[in-house]
Amino acid sequence: MALNTDTDKTKWYPVYTHSRAEKKAYEALIDKGIEVYLPLQRTLKQWSDRKKWVEEPLIKSYIFVKIEENAKTQVLMTKGIARFIYFSGRVTAMPSKQIEDLKLLMASSLELEVTEENMQPGEKIEIKAGPLKSLTGELITYKSKTQLLVRLDNLGCSIIVSIAASLINRF
Repeated sequence: MALNTDTDKTKWYPVYTHSRAEKKAYEALIDKGIEVYLPLQRTLKQWSDRKKWVEEPLIKSYIFVKIEENAKTQVLMTKGIARFIYFSGRVTAMPSKQIEDLKLLMASSLELEVTEENMQPGEKIEIKAGPLKSLTGELITYKSKTQLLVRLDNLGCSIIVSIAASLINRF
C-alpha cells in the first residue's frame, strides 16, 4: 500500500529530525514509500584546505511528510526521526499552500534567508510575475532592503526573499 497518494485524508506534517540527520531520514522515508519533502540549499563551505559547494537543509532539523494520520507511527519508527511538531498539545499539520510556496521558493534562483526573529506582520502582497508568480506573503523592510517574508507559522520561522517592487501586487 503506497502512502503517498493524493487524497483528502493526507496532510503535510513537519517532522523534527535528529541533528544533521535530515538527508538520511529523507532517504529512509522514501524507501518506505512515504511522500517527503526536504528543501535543500546549495552553500559554499570553507575548510582549512579547500572550499566546496554542498547542499544543506534550508531549515535545519526539519523535513515534511505527506501522510494519512494513521501513518504517524511508521514515520516515527524511521531512523533519524525525533518527533512530530506539536502546537497547543496536538500534532500540527501544515497547509498544502505553505509547502507549495516553499517548493516555489526553492525552485527560484533567489537567495533565501531563514530567520527565527519575531517580525511584525506587514502589508499583504502577491508576486505578479517571474519565477515566484502567485506566491503570497508580507512586505517587510529588513536590513534596509525591501523583501518578501513568507511566514511558516507552524515552525516558528520565516523565509526572507529580496524582491523587486515592480513584481509586487498589494492587496
